[in-house]
Amino acid sequence: MSFHSIGLRRLFHSVTRMKILVAIAFILILSSLASALFFLMRDKGKSNRTVKALAMRVGFSVTLFILILIAWRLGYIQPTGIR
Repeated sequence: MSFHSIGLRRLFHSVTRMKILVAIAFILILSSLASALFFLMRDKGKSNRTVKALAMRVGFSVTLFILILIAWRLGYIQPTGIR
């Protein structure tokens, strides 16, 4: 096994991990949005649970954006442009 193939294997595992992290972040964003809708319908504006859920969604979205920037900077993902 050459050094080059070990590097490719590490890159493949890193890309796989990055895809899993992005998928988890996307699921967290959607679940937070769904919980905000649930709290909005249930509480009818009498509590601040909707605001907290939406704030969490914004935090998850910012985290996902930063994660994508880090993946791009490390070379795990490449821009392809509009095709």
